[in-house]
Amino acid sequence: MAWAVLLLGLWLWGRDLVDGVAAQLATTGDVAAAGRPLGRQAPPHAHAPVPAAATTRPVRITLDALGVRGAGITGRGLDGDGILTPPPATSPEPVGWYAEGPQPGEAGTALLAARAGTGRDPGARRTVFDRLTRLKPGERVAIQRADGSTARFTVEDIQLYDRHRFDPRKAYAAHDRSRSELRLMITDPGSRTRSSGRHGGNAAHVIVVAAYLTSYQEPPHAGVR
Repeated sequence: MAWAVLLLGLWLWGRDLVDGVAAQLATTGDVAAAGRPLGRQAPPHAHAPVPAAATTRPVRITLDALGVRGAGITGRGLDGDGILTPPPATSPEPVGWYAEGPQPGEAGTALLAARAGTGRDPGARRTVFDRLTRLKPGERVAIQRADGSTARFTVEDIQLYDRHRFDPRKAYAAHDRSRSELRLMITDPGSRTRSSGRHGGNAAHVIVVAAYLTSYQEPPHAGVR
């Protein structure tokens, strides 16, 4: 009899525990939260790639985290090492886009680059991506397209590559081929870093920020017939 009472009590306790967990999940609606540390939000879901045509080329970029708002974008090509060349320092559109590749918002990986500041002249004008390494995962990048639409991306990671060992296939490869992705980069031609400073030399690096499409705003006239 004692064993029967004990088994019945354990069964009732287990059922209450399971019911309690199920009720919590039903209330939050976040099944993925199981096992995730408290206070840490899940990364936003990827938005499906959107159609692109000649009229949807990127024209402006905004990175609120860096204080960049509406910087102009122009088409550029790759150099002999496969690195996207930024516009000249005198260009009114300081950001280059690889015009032979995908457009921001469509399937594939779109490439954008800007010129790095040298850091040697205190009076020199800051460049668009000068503080690119300060971006953090979860921060947003907005690309305004020529048709008036806006593709918004979320930063996923930031990588630092040795300029002389740069592998464009690795840096540009999609993290997920089903998404629309973005790469923002600057090439530092030889600013002094902590590691190079110890050896008394200059090191060239390529900084690459990876982001993916998380929202899309249609052009203002999209719903007008």
